[in-house]
Amino acid sequence: MDVSKFDIDAPRWDQSTFMGRLRHFFNITDPRTALLSDSELDQAKRLVGSCRAGSVPPGTTEEQLHYAKKLYDSAFHPDTGERMNLIGRMSFQVPGGMAITGFMLQFYRTVPAVVFWQWVNQSFNALVNYTNRNAASPITPKQIGVAYVTATTTALATAVGLNLYTKKAPPLVARWVPFAAVATANCVNIPMMRQQEILNGIAVVDENDNKLGYSRRAAVKGITQVVVSRITMAAPGMIVLPILMQRIEKYQFMQRIKFLHGPLQVMMVGVFLIYMVPAACSLFPQRCSMAVSHLEPGLRDSIRARFGEGVGYVYFNKGL
Repeated sequence: MDVSKFDIDAPRWDQSTFMGRLRHFFNITDPRTALLSDSELDQAKRLVGSCRAGSVPPGTTEEQLHYAKKLYDSAFHPDTGERMNLIGRMSFQVPGGMAITGFMLQFYRTVPAVVFWQWVNQSFNALVNYTNRNAASPITPKQIGVAYVTATTTALATAVGLNLYTKKAPPLVARWVPFAAVATANCVNIPMMRQQEILNGIAVVDENDNKLGYSRRAAVKGITQVVVSRITMAAPGMIVLPILMQRIEKYQFMQRIKFLHGPLQVMMVGVFLIYMVPAACSLFPQRCSMAVSHLEPGLRDSIRARFGEGVGYVYFNKGL
């Protein structure tokens, strides 16, 4: 193949199907990419830029271009092209999430431990949500602070409240408290961190990427899908793993190695997340669509006045 004509932005897999998106997200959420240096990532970005400009360096192979695009998609924001902070990248969800979730599930019995690990988790989530927002809608430091405090307070109140309420409940119910807190906080953290999109709308374009205006309804749809994806990402590990741990902790050999229960849960959460991070990201297309008829009346009428019935759908980046 003549790589000088290679379309590096063409989807490698069909993004209209779940399996196509799953292969795509398995590729870009590969935790090994989080180990690469900034210089390696910048080199990949330069190669992607060269390919877009039609000046691929001599000797470059198609596989090298695919790998460069993988690194670019994993580390650079799709709206701004800027390198994202390491902790906020989806490729860091497995190592970061497995450590935090594992210890949340292990240390759920005492209020101080619940408070500490929920605070750590919401700090992590706030950074991930900010990093993966739709960057076309700026957010001020004050709004970031309010979002962070609100989500963290919600998570702590839910976790501590349920922890106290379930003192006399079956042990398994108490083990599920961290998931209830995480799910509740996600419903607050993500919308709050991306409040500007809800208040002012996000940019919507036609199928040829021509900007058509800003839509609040599109923002609500995109953010709702992200909330569902994040809860789905956490659910298997935080619901199934407590059942497994409760059963295996009864064995004598597990009683003798209690000091390893925490690290064991961390590793088991990692196994869940390796599959659930790409699977959850794949639930909905990254390039989200909405029928023009479902937009706000003002924007809908504006589009129809300019294009008639020629534009049936608008598209936008829902974020991750």
